[in-house]
Amino acid sequence: MVEILPCDVGELRTLFLFEKLSDDQLRWLCEHGGVELWEPGMVYREGEPATCLFVMLEGSVALLRKVGSDDIEVSRTTQRGVYAGAWTAYLGDRVPQTYLQSMRALAPSRFFVLSAADFAHLMTEWFPMPVHLLEGLFFGNQRTQTSLAQRERLLALGSLSAGLTHELNNPAAAAVRATSSLRDRVAGMRRKLAVIAGGAWERSQLETLIQLQDRAVEHVAKVPDLSPLEASDLEDELTDWFDEHGLGDGYEMSSTFVQAGLDVAWLDKIAEHVDDGMLEGAVRWLSYTLETELLMNEIEDSTTRISALIGAAKQYSQLDRAPYRVLDVHELLDSTLLMLGGKIGDGVEVVKNYDRSLPEVPVYGAEMNQVWTNLFDNALQAMGGRGTLTIRTRRRDDDIEVEIGDTGPGIPPEVQSRIFEPFFTTKPFGEGTGLGLDISWRIVVDKHHGDLTVRSMPGDTRFRVRLPLRPQEDRAE
Repeated sequence: MVEILPCDVGELRTLFLFEKLSDDQLRWLCEHGGVELWEPGMVYREGEPATCLFVMLEGSVALLRKVGSDDIEVSRTTQRGVYAGAWTAYLGDRVPQTYLQSMRALAPSRFFVLSAADFAHLMTEWFPMPVHLLEGLFFGNQRTQTSLAQRERLLALGSLSAGLTHELNNPAAAAVRATSSLRDRVAGMRRKLAVIAGGAWERSQLETLIQLQDRAVEHVAKVPDLSPLEASDLEDELTDWFDEHGLGDGYEMSSTFVQAGLDVAWLDKIAEHVDDGMLEGAVRWLSYTLETELLMNEIEDSTTRISALIGAAKQYSQLDRAPYRVLDVHELLDSTLLMLGGKIGDGVEVVKNYDRSLPEVPVYGAEMNQVWTNLFDNALQAMGGRGTLTIRTRRRDDDIEVEIGDTGPGIPPEVQSRIFEPFFTTKPFGEGTGLGLDISWRIVVDKHHGDLTVRSMPGDTRFRVRLPLRPQEDRAE
């Protein structure tokens, strides 16, 4: 309930906000504004149209910010003269004119209340030069933040591009090598086919050879996993078999037969179906066939890897998707990990404890991937190339929680409260901008109405991101 009270010029003069105003200006305030007595309760809510500026004459208030579905208190005060509400009205329609936080009266409180339109008129008419200075400061700061955030994104993009280039280069080079070798093997098969065609092969022998060829190709798809020692022993056995049957340079073919999963018993079957004079031609024909099949598998694996990397890049950037949509958080995490594959290295073990039963979550996919990039990158740098990176997902009430942990040295307790501040960094000079966690905070908390926290001790640092499962009506565009 709100009670309207008379406005006292003398009381306004006692407030630090108005102490330098003239009597005429104070009278203008009383004529255009008023004093209101509010009982304990919500005065205004975040996101509503900002219609009034509130200056506290007496009482107690708390300011709150929306985090998910909860109102989280960010400050409280009993100081006379504090103000809140439509304080950016003088900027007009150049900024959204909505309340940036909620205000609750904790006790019966009196406010001097001025409409947003009158406050804008007061500022522009009474203080034109300070207004220009404030405008320059406000928008200049916005442009600086935007420029620095863009630089942070470009730095991350450059790092990811380098890693992606490295990851793409390996399968691409493998595909090129395999293609070149395949061309040589196909040429060899053509020559061997001419030899077979010109030999005294009976129809039944050729049919048997083709059947053996088909079975050999089937074996390639069912190759058992062999240890290096087992593979070496099997190669020795095959080399001995080739030597016993008068096949020169048998050791060169033995590796191919081992990779295809063929052993001495298989070679014995070949010897049973062809004459001794034709055995070498048959074996070498099968060797060319197996090499060709193995090379085609290598090309398939390489191009599949390239396709997966390109798919991960699209998933990471969300180029083919709407900016805001319902997505599987695990897909976002995995695409970011894949993009950072070149940075992870062999010394880092990645452990995924995913709750696959979690529902999809409404998010800005590309921006959340920027958050994962910042958190993963910080964890990898902290571990210095050796340690365990753990990613956990779970449900917390109406939120999804993603926890990213590392086994690095930890964040010193005295700076943990500052790590989300812009420009604050614990990295050596030139290695960090101090904006990664600030940007992550604004994406998670301000844009998604979620939460971002950290708990750290030596050997165990955990960042926790909470994202609401329900879409927000007032989400940023």
